[in-house]
Amino acid sequence: MLSAAPGVAAHMTSCFVTGTDTGVGKTLVSAALLHALALRHPRVVGMKPVAAGVVRAGTSWANEDVLALRAASSLAVPPELDNPFLLPEPLSPHIAAKRAGVRISIDHLVACYRELARLADAVVVEGAGGFHVPLSDSTTGADLAQALALPVVLVVGLRLGCLNHALLTLEAIRARGLPLAGWVANRLDPAMQAQEDNIAWLQRQLGAPLLADIAYQEAPDPRTITIHLPCP
Repeated sequence: MLSAAPGVAAHMTSCFVTGTDTGVGKTLVSAALLHALALRHPRVVGMKPVAAGVVRAGTSWANEDVLALRAASSLAVPPELDNPFLLPEPLSPHIAAKRAGVRISIDHLVACYRELARLADAVVVEGAGGFHVPLSDSTTGADLAQALALPVVLVVGLRLGCLNHALLTLEAIRARGLPLAGWVANRLDPAMQAQEDNIAWLQRQLGAPLLADIAYQEAPDPRTITIHLPCP
């Protein structure tokens, strides 16, 4: 479901999704954003620029996150566009790329995004790992986000330590001159105490709208998540 959130530019359709860490629900949120955007736009597509780790998909190999984004997209595109770098081993991208003999090029990733933006009405780009995940010995996911120059959606995995991780990520986003379009609270740990207090503190500190508050689920379905994100 899609509805307006105060403080977010109404013309924003494409965004870069990052998280406070790996495993905090970036793919879930990215897929939910795609379902929400599809209510307003006929052509929406997800992009996972760099994916590490593969599973068998029919007669070929693919990444599970990429498959989830494709399932949530309304526009089918060549795999070299929505997942330009598919790395076999589930490792940090810079290590997985080096072991595969691959050099991750930010210029190439930007070119692929621009082609997707030409084909689609809205593009949701899911970063790998956290905001500063290494893509090579000299580049990180923050460099990619800066090159794409998209509004950022931050997924905060609610668990012990998330407040520190959220503020560090916010500082990194601002240091790159990027707007934080909003953030999502994903309740990962049902045993975490004072969850409401943590969310209230983040709402005061992050200075951006809370786009979704996702309850803990064993098998979450992105189609059931309400995203408060405006689009034309």
